[in-house]
Amino acid sequence: MAHEIAVVTEAELREAVKLDLDVVEAVEGAFIRLAQGDVVMPPILSMALPQVHGEVDVKTAYIPGLDGFAIKVSPGFFDNPKIGLPSLNGLMVLFSAKTGMVEAMFLDNGYLTDIRTAAAGAVAAKHLAPAKVETCGVIGTGVQARLQVEAAHLVRPFERVMVWGRDLERAAQCAQDLQEKLGVTAQVMSTIENVVKESQLVITTTPSTEPLIRAEWLHPGLHITAMGSDQEGKNEIEGAALERADLYVADRVSQTETLGELRAAVAEGIWTRGVPAELGEVITGAAPGRRSDDEVTICDLTGTGAQDTAIAAFVRAAHPGLGTKIST
Repeated sequence: MAHEIAVVTEAELREAVKLDLDVVEAVEGAFIRLAQGDVVMPPILSMALPQVHGEVDVKTAYIPGLDGFAIKVSPGFFDNPKIGLPSLNGLMVLFSAKTGMVEAMFLDNGYLTDIRTAAAGAVAAKHLAPAKVETCGVIGTGVQARLQVEAAHLVRPFERVMVWGRDLERAAQCAQDLQEKLGVTAQVMSTIENVVKESQLVITTTPSTEPLIRAEWLHPGLHITAMGSDQEGKNEIEGAALERADLYVADRVSQTETLGELRAAVAEGIWTRGVPAELGEVITGAAPGRRSDDEVTICDLTGTGAQDTAIAAFVRAAHPGLGTKIST
């Protein structure tokens, strides 16, 4: 019996799938299901390849109720630009949740990961940022910096963006792009300290291995979403800041203990609060979230397989005719 598989290219996905509130809702649903405890999500398979300056991550999750589940493979080979190739590529394979048959191959080169990661940032801002955000600050100048700010603007429509980056030219381009895209005032800042102190929502999007944000910069009415620390050794926020904040929330505790900001705080012996809440628990009310606009909150996003399954299933349901069908 012949079986059809949809093969969808990055160009087709970019044309059909945009960062919007529907995508945010789909990713929010993944966090809710994680909190309910019926998701099957094994630990991330991570393979470091120092001999070739590369790494490969594999993420997956089965979410009861969805028609399919995804397995995502994300290689990063960081010498590739020297030979004219991108550093990152990869794909998602969507399987039927009923039969295990392959339904679709999304040859997205990381695009769907970019979208679902930004959507997760929007979910964090929606449930943890102060009700009114006038200024959003972003640390970093890459694709995710732009997308995270765009996603946050969907749920907290701020008027001003502050951008900090190690490269002033790239920071200026990022600020200009955000100003044109969102219709906000955007400016480049010379110090991270000023970004933090003048913002109500700060997003960190770097691969830093040394803390960029200090505990003494925290101020009432601040929310920080940290999404850069997704590998062991990365660290964007000083451990003391996690301890000082009124609320620290993980996307998945087992991951933030080994990959995220929590890992560094525990390693320093600073963390004393035991097992933190997860974002899904805050969404469902199983754990308290922000209790006043004056509190300081931090959300640690390491990226979960549940988000990958959520975005892949969303794309399949919303665009069933997308791609080229091949018969097996």
